Amino acid sequence: MTVLASICRQAVWTVTDTVVIAQRNLMRYLRAPDMVMFLTIQPIMFVLLFNYVFGGAIRVEGTSYINFLLPGIILQTVIFGATQTGIGLRDDLTKGIIDRFRSLPMARPAVLSGRILADTLANVFVIAIMLVVGYAIGFRFSNGAAAALGAVGFAVCFAMVFSWISAFIGVSTRTVEAAQAASFTWIFPLTFVSSAFVPVESMPGWLQAFAKINPMTLAVNSIRSMSIGGPIAEPTWQAALWMAGILAVFIPLAVGRYRRAA
Repeated sequence: MTVLASICRQAVWTVTDTVVIAQRNLMRYLRAPDMVMFLTIQPIMFVLLFNYVFGGAIRVEGTSYINFLLPGIILQTVIFGATQTGIGLRDDLTKGIIDRFRSLPMARPAVLSGRILADTLANVFVIAIMLVVGYAIGFRFSNGAAAALGAVGFAVCFAMVFSWISAFIGVSTRTVEAAQAASFTWIFPLTFVSSAFVPVESMPGWLQAFAKINPMTLAVNSIRSMSIGGPIAEPTWQAALWMAGILAVFIPLAVGRYRRAA
């Protein structure tokens, strides 16, 4: 019973500290108007440019290109947003802020989880902006309110999972520039060799083999089906398996590396 009580106290302590660190990181967003501006402008640019540049050249069956595009562009944008986890952690490590945290009576994993929570909430804000812009240029959810909420929730969870990869990169690199470069090195092929912007069937056969098992493709297909209709169960559980595997690998790696880096 004493062991159980100790575990419960530790869990409450970690959650409380996570919320405090998340608040600290969110305040940094609010106190940096340029960051908030780019968080607002970048998703608007993505939606408008991809729709009007690619929309005239790409034909999708059964729906408009904006209905096809928006689920993919949302997922791409929130994954890009997830890179801020690693960049922010590397910046804090470089400036010595993490050493100050270590001198405080706080749960050590809260530094990682608090950063990820803050970036996840920022991604919710980004998704809201993209949906407003998408609706203004013709996007419509056509599968019901519950499925629409499921699509948004799944996108947020997917980005949160990839924040753990970014966290591992952030605590493994030595400079902010290296963390940023390392993050985009793996994100670009993952997002562009997927069904986010074009049907997989339009790719060369050898590239389709990767695109079809790409977790980005599976997640986009799931969100797209929730948004505008189609088979939901299969891509959702396949994407969920990828997400569980990524968490199982990168949470221990990120926490272990953080303890050594700090």
